Formats: sequence, structure tokens, C-alpha cells
Amino acid sequence: MSDKPRRPAARALTIAGSDSGGGAGIQADLKTFQELGVYGTSALTAITAQNTIGVQAVYPLSVEAVVQQIRSVGSDIGVDALKTGMLFSGDIIRAVADEIRSFGWTRVVVDPVMIAKGGAELLRQDAIRALTEKLLPLTLVVTPNIPEAEKLTGMRIASAHDKREAARRLAGFGARCVIVKGGHDSGEEAVDLLFDGGGFTELSGRRVATSNTHGTGCTFSAALTAGLAEGLDTESALRKAKDFIQCAIEDGILIGSGFGPTNHWAYRSRFAAVAD
Repeated sequence: MSDKPRRPAARALTIAGSDSGGGAGIQADLKTFQELGVYGTSALTAITAQNTIGVQAVYPLSVEAVVQQIRSVGSDIGVDALKTGMLFSGDIIRAVADEIRSFGWTRVVVDPVMIAKGGAELLRQDAIRALTEKLLPLTLVVTPNIPEAEKLTGMRIASAHDKREAARRLAGFGARCVIVKGGHDSGEEAVDLLFDGGGFTELSGRRVATSNTHGTGCTFSAALTAGLAEGLDTESALRKAKDFIQCAIEDGILIGSGFGPTNHWAYRSRFAAVAD
């Protein structure tokens, strides 16, 4: 038996919908937590029937079911950081916000999942107001892509200046940090913009020509949450998450006939190869 002292594991909670295809949602989050050495727990908000081609059906859970899962995790295992993904409805968002406030959790990442890669709507229109009024004031980092930032702010984003203005507006809802992702930008580099309430930081990554990008937002925000759970500051967690998703996209895998998933084990494999 090893005499190596045991240490408490960092714990991350994901509150999101499932993806039967395994590329996004709860499945992607738990894979990412595991790859980064963080113990993952979950609270399911909806069950989706989906694959790389699209979302065939969505079956939301009751508010009571979502709340009980969160309480079961929070009252026993504990949470060092959490992320939200697909929340589906205003009622679920308000209930999740109440639980976050009740437990006093502060390392909260909000991935405002609205539309699936295939175009299916994953957030009801009446839920946007609940998200901005109830959840963002409790948020450490919100991670919209450009279409999501446009919906949340009501403005069109067509330039770097627009991205900065959108970030300021999102911070105005109460989020302490905003990351406007650059995957929908044009150009050879995908530039993510971090606004911490005082200044801006840009992180660039090589744009990869691939259709295997299903679940990139979920995976990125899960990697960010894992870093925060381990105690990293926001910018350090962001840089680590950026490296993780860059590897996952670059070292792609061929799954399905539509928008395939990213490679969740690419980051570990790449650094293991370097160590060897």
C-alpha cells in the first residue's frame, strides 16, 4: 500500500442537458473534468435525443428534479466551481440561481447555450430575461459565442469594437468577467476576448478547418470550470481552457456524418507524448 498522502479532489458541478451523442452537454463536461483531473458531478436539466446531424427531441426535467440533484451534490460532495449549460426555461434558471445563492457558490461559469450546431433552439425566448436578471448577477464568468452575445445584449457584433461593447453590456448585467469567444469570427485566428470589468485581454488560437466542432462551447467552459475548481485565477483558467479546446479541435476524431465532436483526450495525449 502506498504511503503517499491523500489529498481532497477538486470538485466541479455541471448543471446542463444531456447529449445522447456524447459530444456536448453533460457528457462533454464530465469527460473534460476527468481529463483535467477534477471530480465531476452533475445535475441534469433536460434529456436530448441527438447525434452529429442534429437534435431530434428534447425532454425537459421538472424544476423539482433539477433542484433535488443540485441539493444532493451540494449537501454532501460539495462544489469548488460549477458551470451551467443548457437550462432550457426561465423556471429552471430561476431555481438554479436560488440554489447557487443558497449554497453561497461564487465560482460560477455560465455558458449561455441557446442554439445547437444543427440549428435547434435550446433556450426558450422567455428564459433570456431570467438569465440576465437572475443568473448573471451571480456569475464569475459568462462565456457566450458571438450569436449568443448578440441575443443577450440585443446588439449586432460586426467588429472588434462591437465585441468590446457587448462584453461591457454583459458585465453590466452583473457578471464579474465576460469571455466573448471568437469561433464565429473570420480570419486565420480565433480570438477570444476577456473583459474583467477593468480591462481587456485577447487570446488567439489557430483557426482549424474542420466540421468536427460539436460541443466546443460546452468543452471550453467545462475546462474553464475545472481550472477554477483547482484554484486558478480567471485568466490562468482561461488560458488552460483555451489550450484544452485548441488540442481537442486540432487532434480531431471522425465520429458521425454531421458536425462531429471534438477530441476530449487530445490535451492529455499531447502532453503525455511530450513527457515521454
